[in-house]
Amino acid sequence: MSHQELRSIPLLEGLSDDQVRELSDSGDEVAFRAGDVLFRSGQPADFWWLLLDGRVELVRHAGHEDTVVGIMETPGQWAGGFRAWDPHGVYMATGRAVEHGRLFRVPAEQLGARSQAWFPFGVHFLRGLMQTARAIESTARQREALVALGTLAAGLAHEINNPASAATRAVDALHDTCDALMSSLRRLAESGVSAAQFIELDGLRQALRPPTLGDDPLALTDREEELSTWLVEHGVDEDWLLSPVLAAAGVDVAWCDRVADLLDEDSLEPALQWVASSVSTVGLLAEVKESTQRVSSLVAAVRSYSQLDRASVQRTDLTEGLESTLMVLSHKLDGVTVVRSYGDDVPQIEAIAGELNQVWTNLIDNAIDAMGGAGTLRVSTCATDDGVVVEIGDTGPGMPDDVLAHVFEPFFTTKDVGNGTGLGLDISRRIVVDRHGGDITILRAGDETVFRVRLPAPR
Repeated sequence: MSHQELRSIPLLEGLSDDQVRELSDSGDEVAFRAGDVLFRSGQPADFWWLLLDGRVELVRHAGHEDTVVGIMETPGQWAGGFRAWDPHGVYMATGRAVEHGRLFRVPAEQLGARSQAWFPFGVHFLRGLMQTARAIESTARQREALVALGTLAAGLAHEINNPASAATRAVDALHDTCDALMSSLRRLAESGVSAAQFIELDGLRQALRPPTLGDDPLALTDREEELSTWLVEHGVDEDWLLSPVLAAAGVDVAWCDRVADLLDEDSLEPALQWVASSVSTVGLLAEVKESTQRVSSLVAAVRSYSQLDRASVQRTDLTEGLESTLMVLSHKLDGVTVVRSYGDDVPQIEAIAGELNQVWTNLIDNAIDAMGGAGTLRVSTCATDDGVVVEIGDTGPGMPDDVLAHVFEPFFTTKDVGNGTGLGLDISRRIVVDRHGGDITILRAGDETVFRVRLPAPR
């Protein structure tokens, strides 16, 4: 690269001839043709690009189309190079050539070294500014992460409480049922029942088939009354306690007649009590199993949601993240109809799964709040030519135009004090756009307010 040509660029007027020559030696000239992509939004800003001639558009993807956010057409306009001062700096737009031309390109590391040597105070000032901005962003992200953690903890506590309480109640009931079971066995032995009779009685117990959910509840009530009458006629005490248990186990009068034919009068009552205690024990054990499985499923969902056991950037199944988020927030979904529409051809993407789950939490939680706890929540995914689109729609009242214009701005919120952080949508945008190179938009479609998140497919 000729240092004489660089000398003529107004941007470099404050540099000495030696400094211009040193800068020229640090970089190289890059020729481009119309349509060339020189750098991409969200990628590390490892080079500083200085326009020599030609025309370059700076493009950001918004919704389903590219939006031109700036144009480089005057020699001396520049872009990128942010890693000269910020190790995490990325390109804020994609550089796409629209006319043939040339750029002077300098590695950010070289630019940083030259700047530090020539303008130490300026570089110190820039680094301080970048560090302050990073610190503010980091604090905001940590605050939003704590809010997401609070949502997760509240949801988990609510969801675990029900199965845990059910398991506790079942265990307490098992204590009494086991006492009754052992007592009835002792009374059977005292009544002189033979081993053959007990084996046949156990066979009758095992042949019972409990009613299914589709059975008529009125028929079950009628069978309880018939059993109660039969028990009273055969001198069995506490018929009001035994008849509901036996009826629920599938016992009818014909089955009781078979037991009465098998045993003598002294053995009948302890035999029926033993059967009732046995089926109650089995039912309570099934309830404990179901409850503990529910707790285990919740723990698995939280692990999937938090991604604590996985690498930061990984191939991610978006459906898994959406489902685990819905489970974590299920305590808020009473009265809300959830409609799922997941595309079969949606590929896995390279992403930070835990951060995306934070996005889904913000969007779904906002949608539920917008509907006031009653309405339809739609969660969908589909594949596109250049990536994946996730949509979260709600049938709430929607947002006025003046709110839509500011909804992604930092600290903007329409919620009352104490009901919102003012960070969620801004943080969601940063995660989607800055961290994953995607885009997030909001639109009104029919009776739905829809948040649309586009994420790029793996290259």
